[in-house]
Amino acid sequence: MPGRIHRVRASRLVSLLLLLQTRGRMTAAELADELEVSVRTVYRDVESLHAAGVPLYGDAGPAGGYQLLEGYRTRLTGLTRPEAEALFLAGLPGPAAELGLGSVVAAAQLKLAAALPPELRDHAERVAGRFHLDTSGWYREPDDTTHLAAVADAVWRQHRVEVGYHRWTEPREVTRTLSPYGLVVKSGTWYLIAHNGRGLSTYRVSAIRSVHALAEPFDRPADFDLAGHWRSTVDEFERRQQYQGKAVVLLSAAGRARVPGNLPAVMARAVADTATPADRPQWIRAVIPIESIPHAATELLRLGAEIEVLEPPELRQHLTDTIAELARMYRPR
Repeated sequence: MPGRIHRVRASRLVSLLLLLQTRGRMTAAELADELEVSVRTVYRDVESLHAAGVPLYGDAGPAGGYQLLEGYRTRLTGLTRPEAEALFLAGLPGPAAELGLGSVVAAAQLKLAAALPPELRDHAERVAGRFHLDTSGWYREPDDTTHLAAVADAVWRQHRVEVGYHRWTEPREVTRTLSPYGLVVKSGTWYLIAHNGRGLSTYRVSAIRSVHALAEPFDRPADFDLAGHWRSTVDEFERRQQYQGKAVVLLSAAGRARVPGNLPAVMARAVADTATPADRPQWIRAVIPIESIPHAATELLRLGAEIEVLEPPELRQHLTDTIAELARMYRPR
């Protein structure tokens, strides 16, 4: 146990040193938050680093904090085995290539591999050879990323852009002047987070029809948290898209077997949780969540005659009308 404690503290001292090296001046409270320790522990660690000869000093007052002597750079380059493996596993070759960085990522990994001790290099390369991350979805063409490089350049340089954008609602084709804050890739789809003069909005990069870079810089808020903003955006989207209604359905044995691959996960879970025997042999009755009537009809038609909607009446009527129209369409001529 004492040996493990020493290793944990040594790792924390290295982390503290690298934080100051990469971020500059930081207060004891900021360091404590980053390292997930108490401020008192930070004080002790700083004293240990100073005693070890690290040129580290602190300033008192509201604008104070700890920092390294200007020009000092640590030569600490050691990686633990899990860290080396994680670096090789974290590569995103698809998105990197779309950003024009595929060769850069490959070169960086080569340099990293060359710098690692043989044992770590073997483990890291084994991970890269046995695990592959594919961010694209099934049964769909990849998004058009024609304008991704231009958008990414504007994000990096903090310059405004004028974009032609295709919307889902009227007017479909619009022009927007944007201050691009950041890019997010989710399931193989790129999204631009940008300020449009009224507030932050999310734009699908594949819906951008043109990009004109403006010679006008903008100030990106220093406290803007791209990952945090994206999480709140996703949460808000999911709240708006929540299944507000319910439907009572009958499912055959074959239909129930097809549910996981054909219906959304929330519907599949509801079938499993609410299934009770129906009057028909080998059929079950279940209550499932639904969005709008048209959306629910589209989802449930995937199961064909293996499902019957009992309630609500509006959904049952919508399905009846749709099936009747299909019957007329495919009537022998």
